Amino acid sequence: MIWTAFLLGFLGSFHCVGMCGPIALAVGSRGNRAYFFHKMLYNLGRSVTYALLGLIVGSIGFSLSLAGVQQGFSIAMGVIILIFALMYKRADQFLAIPALSGVVIWVKRQLSRFLKAGGSFAFFGTGLANGLLPCGMVYMALVAALGLQSPLMGATYMFFFGIGTIPLLLTLMYSGSLISIPIRQKFQKAIPYLGALIGILFIFRGLGLGLFYSPELVVYDYGKEQVEITVCR
Repeated sequence: MIWTAFLLGFLGSFHCVGMCGPIALAVGSRGNRAYFFHKMLYNLGRSVTYALLGLIVGSIGFSLSLAGVQQGFSIAMGVIILIFALMYKRADQFLAIPALSGVVIWVKRQLSRFLKAGGSFAFFGTGLANGLLPCGMVYMALVAALGLQSPLMGATYMFFFGIGTIPLLLTLMYSGSLISIPIRQKFQKAIPYLGALIGILFIFRGLGLGLFYSPELVVYDYGKEQVEITVCR
């Protein structure tokens, strides 16, 4: 499943480069010997924020799994991911809702403060703040991390999602120009297919067929309580 996180991050970077591109270009000063180091600090900061968000949603998913709803929950997450995949182009309209405007304003203030400060910590802080910007692709990845129902797996999934966005952003940082819209559109065409694949994997996982990636669910009866345990063979 981790490989899907990297691919989702890579393809998602073509969708989100319009929002994050100008910020990425503003990090560091070209010609400085620490230029590459500063760029990596920025990207690492974003990945750390994604990992922390993955840890939170993974913990929520784990709590739900303890309630004995892991299979139904996995299927539900798969359906939601399928919907996200089919409607990802409308994500920006959803993110424009007033409830998120306060978050965006606060994040932009932090970004401005860090960029003006300069220095290694400021570049890392820029990445940390940038990771909080509302983004439909990030939300799709978070739904997948939630469906993993594990704090560690959720954090790992989101960290690799962040790592997947680095190749394009590093290319952007060194080229000094945004990727052309036609090229971005070609890569974006693969996003719904990958999202659909991830959604199908979660649905398949929740069916408990006893096959590969669809572990059987065994119910143990302990007196008045029944405990559902997913058994991987």
